[in-house]
Amino acid sequence: MKTLEYVITDPLGIHARPAGELVKAAKDFRCTITLEKDGRCADCKSIFGIMALAVKKGNPVTFTFDGEDEEEAFRAVGGFVKENL
Repeated sequence: MKTLEYVITDPLGIHARPAGELVKAAKDFRCTITLEKDGRCADCKSIFGIMALAVKKGNPVTFTFDGEDEEEAFRAVGGFVKENL
């Protein structure tokens, strides 16, 4: 299992467009990818789950990668997060 802790820098937080792009970045991996904010978790392959967390600029979040291709997912999704969120 791998984790990525990150503070959101996007002025609008994770709204619909970046949430959809995050789902696209995560959907092709077999491992479980979760996003946690304030003790609540969402599946990164579910736009509704991500949106329900209401992540705003400055919020600390944790991404967790667990499964057979977690290393590849960590690099790909982690890169997306750092470049876009």
